[in-house]
Amino acid sequence: MAGSHRAQRGGGRAAAREARRQQARKRNQTIAAGVAVVVLVGGGGVAALNAFGGDKTEGPKAGASGPADDKSTQSNVLADDKLLLDAASAKTLGATGAWTVTGTAGGDDAPDTSFACQPQRVADPAGLRTWVRTLQNSVTKETAVQYVDVSNDKTAAAKTYNLVVRWLSQCSSPQTRLSAGYVTTGVGQAGVIAVFGQVPGAKTTKYRTVAVTLAGQATMVVEHDTVTATPPRPDAVLKVANAAAKKICAQTGGCGTGAALAKPALLPNVDTPGFMAPADLPLLPEVDKPWVSAPAQTGDGTGCEKLTLKKAKASKYSTVTYVAPGAKVPTEFGIDDTVVKFPTAAAATDYADKIRKNLDNCEKNVSNAQTEGTGSVKTSTVTGKSWKATYDSGDGKKFHYRIGVAGSGDRVVYLLYPVLKNLDITDAAFNETLVRAVDRSVVYK
Repeated sequence: MAGSHRAQRGGGRAAAREARRQQARKRNQTIAAGVAVVVLVGGGGVAALNAFGGDKTEGPKAGASGPADDKSTQSNVLADDKLLLDAASAKTLGATGAWTVTGTAGGDDAPDTSFACQPQRVADPAGLRTWVRTLQNSVTKETAVQYVDVSNDKTAAAKTYNLVVRWLSQCSSPQTRLSAGYVTTGVGQAGVIAVFGQVPGAKTTKYRTVAVTLAGQATMVVEHDTVTATPPRPDAVLKVANAAAKKICAQTGGCGTGAALAKPALLPNVDTPGFMAPADLPLLPEVDKPWVSAPAQTGDGTGCEKLTLKKAKASKYSTVTYVAPGAKVPTEFGIDDTVVKFPTAAAATDYADKIRKNLDNCEKNVSNAQTEGTGSVKTSTVTGKSWKATYDSGDGKKFHYRIGVAGSGDRVVYLLYPVLKNLDITDAAFNETLVRAVDRSVVYK
């Protein structure tokens, strides 16, 4: 059995971006009109729902392909499936039960989707061949998959590896969140591991732990799917990916040196550096479409915060909003992420303290507002707090928001989530998102 190459799929990224901008502008106009009305009836508070942008543009269909050429017959690199992951090598994924190979496919037989966040069937359509092997644990029912793309040369393989990492970092799969990320060393020439959580049940969540490895001419993905109460550590997948890389690198090149190690590191968000990627956003069972991002106008908050950024002497500030086009949710649904950069860390701290005091004392200054703290966040680099704010419009309607303010170094992040009927998230989920937003802001320029 031998894999075959695929022609490049068509491009729709530019059209999608433009559609998203148009939708963002439309939302801005809608919200602006709503603010004007609410200010008249709300007294001291602003009850507009600050959410912008998104698009329903679909990209090219996964697995689009053209006719194969005869390149695969000109190379013997992984020409058969003898060096793919076997049951014995997969055993370290779990001590309980036995693993078996459930399928092996190559070329036209490869499935449209083999691993998490994969938007097209083949990462290197112009490459030599593609292999997909699936495995299952007969006792635990856990599953695993190995995906290997063999490129024409090492330069093409490096591009393919970067593309697959981008697929993971910009994951557009619905109801999928990046729980943790790692950079690996000692496994091939370069590697990452990403742990994705999917919509949780009552006590457990399905996690997909994905290792991507560059080994000479080959880009390899090893994924392990489990259902657990907490995100799995990367150790098991790291061991299996290392074993799998050693099996193929004699032919593909790019064998690793030194011990196999995984160091915590978020996958880069190359689309909007300094802001969260869609896969960083919280999961809601009711939202079955992926998050998308769009630039948004930066406002002054909901009424309590009084951000007054034009007077804050910030070096720079920007806002990105996240929505879920196509989901059955109100127009107001979304999360706003504002990053503010100051000339010094001290200036950033002073600003964050001011906003925090405004929120803590809001009820004294805004007659129709109530606020309650929903937790503090503290890591080695991040300090902040979150609130729930409620505004009474005076006509029997109330508007609710989750608000987060946190800082790190010379940056402050302001997070806003309008709470809608049956579309709330927990205090813990919001605070975790706040920390992720601050972690992402480290590359904001």
